[in-house]
Amino acid sequence: MMPVRYLLDAEGRAAVARLMTRRPLLGFDFDGTLAPIVMHPDEARLPEPTAKLLERLAARLPVAVVSGRQVLDVRHRLGFKPTHIVGNHGAEDEFDGPDPHVVMTLGTFRERMLRMEPHLNQAGATIEDKGASIAIHYRMAKDPVAARHAIAVLVADLPAGVITEPGKRVVNVLVEGAPDKGDAMTRLTARYGADAGFYVGDDTNDEPAFQRAGADWVTVRVGPRLDHSHARYYLNEQAEIDEVLRLMLEHLGDSGEGRPGPLFGT
Repeated sequence: MMPVRYLLDAEGRAAVARLMTRRPLLGFDFDGTLAPIVMHPDEARLPEPTAKLLERLAARLPVAVVSGRQVLDVRHRLGFKPTHIVGNHGAEDEFDGPDPHVVMTLGTFRERMLRMEPHLNQAGATIEDKGASIAIHYRMAKDPVAARHAIAVLVADLPAGVITEPGKRVVNVLVEGAPDKGDAMTRLTARYGADAGFYVGDDTNDEPAFQRAGADWVTVRVGPRLDHSHARYYLNEQAEIDEVLRLMLEHLGDSGEGRPGPLFGT
């Protein structure tokens, strides 16, 4: 695995400059990437300056938000209209809806989960059922160890085809083989006729997008923990995302004042 480089050093900036001479698809995770991490998931919102930068980018190039949230959940948190939204870690497309096989496969687990929900809540864990995936959060638990234990009991006996994936103070319950973020980026690249790609995310469920990216893509992991990541670049923190967006706009000739009209879709 190649060493991960800082995106905002000279080499990383040069990679962005090269990318923007082409027609890339720009893909962004939501929580912890476009929006700061918050204690309660319902409080997450895109900061207004970030939304304005993305609005300008989306007028020039295809911009996709690829989130673990449901499409309807993430849409009202953005403050701008992206070209495309994909939810449920890749298993829900805003135009096609959630994969029905995935929703059905989670049915047996969902019954067990609802029976155990009072115990989970007592331990400080909360359930977010997103149809094509389930997130069990424990960010607000007073005793994270007790919360993790309660979740471990819940997922100790999973039905066939159901798997778990740990995240940042969350355990995601997914269907094995369900479309993931790598599948989503591949599908959207073809849909919008992009000849290169950019993807940035901050968690383990972003790794499929990093892993399957083309050799000429720019892939970025947010945060200092980069062990075993397939991303080629990193950012130190979520707050640096605006600088990346401004850099992209600069290479598109968009200074924010008297900028030229839209290029995407022409």
